[in-house]
Amino acid sequence: MELTSRLVAEILWFQEIGYLSVFWLRLITKALLWVVVSGISVWYLLKNLSIAQKQKHPSPILDDAHKKNYQNTKYYNKVVNNNYSVVTSTLSNDTKKGEYSLRFRWLLPIVIGLSLLLAILLFFYGQITISQQFNIDFKRVLITPTIPTSFRFEEILQIGTIIAAQIWSIIIIVASAVAFLVYPRFLLNAFAILLSIVLGMIFSSNWGKVLQYFNSTSFNSTEPLFNKDISFYIFNIPIWEMLGLWIVGLFTYNFIAVALTYLLSGNSVSQGFFPGFSSKQRRHICINGGFVMLVVAFAYWLSRYELVYSPRGVTYGASYTDVTVQLPAYNVLSILALVIAVYLILRSIFWRHKSSFSRLLFHGLGIFAVLGIGGIVVPSLVQYLIVQPNELAREQPYIQRTIALTRQAFNLDTINATTFNPQGKLTEADIAANDLTIRNIRLWDERPLLQTNRELQQIRPYYQFPDADIDRYTLQTDVTTRRPAAPQKPPASELNTNETTERRQVLIAARELNYSGVPQEAQTWINRHLIYTHGYGFTLSPVNVVGAGGLPEYFIKDIGGEGNALSTSSESIRASIPIGQPRIYFGEITNTYVMTGTRVKEFDYPSGSENVYNVYSGKGGINISSPWKKLLFAIYFKDWRILLTREFLPQTEVLFRRNINERIRAIAPFLRYDSDPYLVTADTVPDNQQGFSSEQNYLYWVVDAYTTSEHYPYSDTSVDDINYIRNSVKVVIDAYNGSVNFYVADTKDPIIASWQKIFGGMFKPLSQMPTNLRRHIRYPVDYFKIQSERLMTYHMTDTQVFYNREDQWQIPNEIYGNEPRQVEPYFLITSLPAVPFEEFILLIPYNPRGRTNLIAWLAARADGENYGKLLLYEFPKERLVYGTEQIEARINQDPIISQQISLWNRQGSRAIQGNLLIVPIEQSLLYVEPIYLEATQNSLPTLVRVVVAYENRIVMTQTLQQALQAIFQPEATPAPAIIRPLEDPAPPEQ
Repeated sequence: MELTSRLVAEILWFQEIGYLSVFWLRLITKALLWVVVSGISVWYLLKNLSIAQKQKHPSPILDDAHKKNYQNTKYYNKVVNNNYSVVTSTLSNDTKKGEYSLRFRWLLPIVIGLSLLLAILLFFYGQITISQQFNIDFKRVLITPTIPTSFRFEEILQIGTIIAAQIWSIIIIVASAVAFLVYPRFLLNAFAILLSIVLGMIFSSNWGKVLQYFNSTSFNSTEPLFNKDISFYIFNIPIWEMLGLWIVGLFTYNFIAVALTYLLSGNSVSQGFFPGFSSKQRRHICINGGFVMLVVAFAYWLSRYELVYSPRGVTYGASYTDVTVQLPAYNVLSILALVIAVYLILRSIFWRHKSSFSRLLFHGLGIFAVLGIGGIVVPSLVQYLIVQPNELAREQPYIQRTIALTRQAFNLDTINATTFNPQGKLTEADIAANDLTIRNIRLWDERPLLQTNRELQQIRPYYQFPDADIDRYTLQTDVTTRRPAAPQKPPASELNTNETTERRQVLIAARELNYSGVPQEAQTWINRHLIYTHGYGFTLSPVNVVGAGGLPEYFIKDIGGEGNALSTSSESIRASIPIGQPRIYFGEITNTYVMTGTRVKEFDYPSGSENVYNVYSGKGGINISSPWKKLLFAIYFKDWRILLTREFLPQTEVLFRRNINERIRAIAPFLRYDSDPYLVTADTVPDNQQGFSSEQNYLYWVVDAYTTSEHYPYSDTSVDDINYIRNSVKVVIDAYNGSVNFYVADTKDPIIASWQKIFGGMFKPLSQMPTNLRRHIRYPVDYFKIQSERLMTYHMTDTQVFYNREDQWQIPNEIYGNEPRQVEPYFLITSLPAVPFEEFILLIPYNPRGRTNLIAWLAARADGENYGKLLLYEFPKERLVYGTEQIEARINQDPIISQQISLWNRQGSRAIQGNLLIVPIEQSLLYVEPIYLEATQNSLPTLVRVVVAYENRIVMTQTLQQALQAIFQPEATPAPAIIRPLEDPAPPEQ
């Protein structure tokens, strides 16, 4: 009943959001894979165990005739002399007396060893299943499972170390092994069925890789070792690895289970004697051993291609030792294993009772074992004795391969690198000419703004601001009344008065509903699911404007005001920013399911001492007016009050899976997702795009999605264990209706091209995204972090420089609050060097490893036709350019500034040093750091000072304007090294 309700509910949900075909294809593929893999596995295992049961030695019966038949054998006499009672029933006539027979001292360790190996194998595959099926974290960027390694010798050793560290694992393994010895027939069959189910689940979990295999797209680029297209490694190798994982588990379990069945037959352990394998038993073991050797041959064949992921050499990928020694060894071992497998299979087909089978087999296996050990030892010796003494000369071509393919995989080869030589000649006129840049220097960080929002803008305890996001909006403005953020020359009267708009960098934060904030006494079922259904509104703050008392100024704030949904700071803001009815039914913390259109009206927002109520009129939701749907969702949600309530009407609908992270992952779990969805308010009606509401609902969530792989040849893996990534998709979620649209942002990516083949109608071209939304897409921060982390090493393209790591970079540190932390990428509106206009960019600086001066900075462009272009500006190595840590040191070492900070850090308050921003202007760098003051009891940060550093000058003043005036005002004599804080009272707003 529960399974049926879940299936029907999922069908209704996917139908409601318009992705039912996606659901059916995924469901059918998963079910088909599970049925095929589990069916084949269970048939194969149970068939072999059934044969083994028929051919095993029967249990002993007291029979003088049989006792007399065997009492003259040397093994019987020895057992009898040791006071063991051996009684045996009818044995097969073709059993050679004493051949392969085992005494107790040999029999017991063998069966215990096989039982333990079987238990470890089941533990291994059980761990895989648990990790893939139950450890899904929707906050992670990836929830699709990666393909685990096969059950190989090195994996057994690794599992052993894991088991040894967990006492409960040891207990489970030992208990399972003992159980196999006590109840062999029942448990071997039961675990055969269980293993088959597990193998089917593993294959089913990787349904996407199977579909990609049949819908692959060429990369039109080959790797240098096997000259195969990259697509072979991205789409084919994962399938071969899954196949290897399946057949290794299948044939290994079968071989051990059959061997145990025979070894434990005839009560051999209790009798202390195994009389030997019969001819039929040897034939059965022979063919199963052949299949095991086929698996070994396949594993060595596959290992050849996996050398492109080898970590052995000085760089990632196949090294000198791998290519010249390990690859031939794998070739030989694969061929030899195949020969042995074919021999065993043919020998079992054309079975002869008397032959030189044993001698040939042992010789072949002996040779294989020697070569297998040699395949491990010899490459290590070559690496140590031949390669390491001449490492650069030997590894140089392989280093070049790693550099080239890693740069390709992380899209670093498209970076346009140039030299940036700060001139230190920035003037007051340059500052005036870059007024837009100055007016968008971020003084408010996300953390203090969120703290202020929570104190001043949450309105009620059940509202919450989970995040604040940087964006840019084009605002109407009146230049004649614009407050300057920087010294203005020429005078304001000479400015172009025809300018009516300007781009402003802002922080936008959604006011979502957090039901846990509702008072405990009011947390009833009606309130949870029928009344408290949505959040309301957002705040919009300029990043560089300070209001009265050092608090942030808001362009949009509060709830209600002058008959409007939200309060705005001016009519120009109201005309620039679409607000409409800003209800948020789908967000980052909307984790409850709700019913709309009931007899009970929904709480909309508080208005003075009263509340305003509303009825949902959006396109989302599933109608549950019929009795069978009430029963269905009562079972699905495990909530019988749905079935019993009298509050429902014919138009009542249920909205569930409202958390946007969960929502998009439920539709497309095969994509990685950025960890920071961002809110956009935009009027999409003028574009008249399908899938967007025509009502006054202007709030949308934008989430960046990535295609990734861990199978790109020679590409060094990142900290996320991937070695290929593209920001191929932009996902847009309507915050009111819940509709989801996937837009392809990178048409050159072969992985997204394969998904487009699989799900034809799911993805739309980026050109179909409404224009007003497309203006707000950002270069994703997570993607930029991965690229910038890889660039720290892979900006070095010269093999000798790379080998010596003589030009390694690092992300610098800064002081935030009172603690050092790594600089995060940050957004700016500025004009890049040699670019004649301002644009929205994402920037991060670099230091040389082990030093604190700047060596370079990386910028990602995010506007218009330049979107996605990466620019790297490198500083001359022979010149010192101050880094963030050096500027922080100069700030904290200045006696006046440090004295003031120490004064603020007295009991009851503390000073917080904000993000130190490096702002490129013309051919110079400007350093800006805000300083906040907050009380320790009631955290309400206020901006109290702005520190600006330029060349050898440092200023701490109350506003950015004052600091720039202090540094760049004309003076007859050079400015002192430290300009003291200005004491004049500052205006209430900047």
